[in-house]
Amino acid sequence: MTLHLAVALDGAGWHPAAWRESAADLFSARYWAGLVAEAERGLLDFVTIEDSLGLQSTLPDGPDERTDQVRGRFDAVLLAARLAPLTTRIGLVPTATTTHTEPFHVALGIATLDHVSGGRAGWRVQISARASEARLVGRREFPPLDSVKSDDPHVLDLFAEAADSVEVARRLWDSWEDDAEIRDMATGRFIDRDKLHYADFAGRFFSVKGPSITPRPPQGQPVVTALAHARLPYEFAAASADVVYVTPHSAEEARAIVEEVRGLSGEVKIFADLLVFLGDDAARRKGRLDELDELSSDAATFTGTAVELADVLLEWRRAGIQGFRLRPGAVPYDLEQITRGLTAELRRRGAFRSGYEATTLRGLLGLARPASRYAEAS
Repeated sequence: MTLHLAVALDGAGWHPAAWRESAADLFSARYWAGLVAEAERGLLDFVTIEDSLGLQSTLPDGPDERTDQVRGRFDAVLLAARLAPLTTRIGLVPTATTTHTEPFHVALGIATLDHVSGGRAGWRVQISARASEARLVGRREFPPLDSVKSDDPHVLDLFAEAADSVEVARRLWDSWEDDAEIRDMATGRFIDRDKLHYADFAGRFFSVKGPSITPRPPQGQPVVTALAHARLPYEFAAASADVVYVTPHSAEEARAIVEEVRGLSGEVKIFADLLVFLGDDAARRKGRLDELDELSSDAATFTGTAVELADVLLEWRRAGIQGFRLRPGAVPYDLEQITRGLTAELRRRGAFRSGYEATTLRGLLGLARPASRYAEAS
């Protein structure tokens, strides 16, 4: 059975000082095109592109004024749209926050990405609980993040708002039936107006009538993904997402998380996140980590060879994990270790594809293409 494999791209890599290993221009389309092309050569399912409303920081809330680490990034949805014509099979999953943004705009952006990529778009849904990011936008005031507990009504509201955002997006993606564009020369009709539908969403946070201004995406529903560390985000992902990224630190933790998530949903795909520093030379790996300074991570950090990483991935798969989103410590080095070394080792064990078996991201993940809810009703 093919193991699903993705990589999470962020600047020069997931270590904030990884820029010291590369002279590449992080703020160029050529740099990002090279990374995604490498991921596609490795036959990975998809790449995610990190984003947020504020600058990267070592502090939980607000800028840290450091100048020795990567700061600044591109808009992930716009970047993914630029990369789409340069790729043919790999999925593109940008991050877009549901806080301080309108779901109508996000839905159109992801739908457009699905069209320009030929059905390879996804969305990594993210909330923004930081007071510093709320100040950047200026529409709401949030308490400092370090004073907020996970069960605080403020946090509960952010996840409820995220759930509504996803629901609005899904309704908008369905609001055009697949054959709404008819181009009937005889009658002069470009669209069949009866096949456009109002979303008519009214909730605590949004009231969106619709329909979308963008025709239905090629996948029908682009793939929705979310990162989750605890019960509340597990519940959100189980109800709203197609793929959830979890962060176990052992096979035993993986088994327990899978059991908890499966108690909430039998359909969501469960991927595990791992931060990886790879290479055959143990001394060189240690030297790289020492040079890059200390590192803290929500996900487990793996240092070792591609063969050893393959052992871990297959052990965790036996615990119920269906795929992995690997975070390369530094790119392009660790990315190439994944796309060339790890994939070859997994393929040798019969656990990874030798070619892309589908043209859409839903197809790669084994997700059926859903019918429009409004087409069924009509």
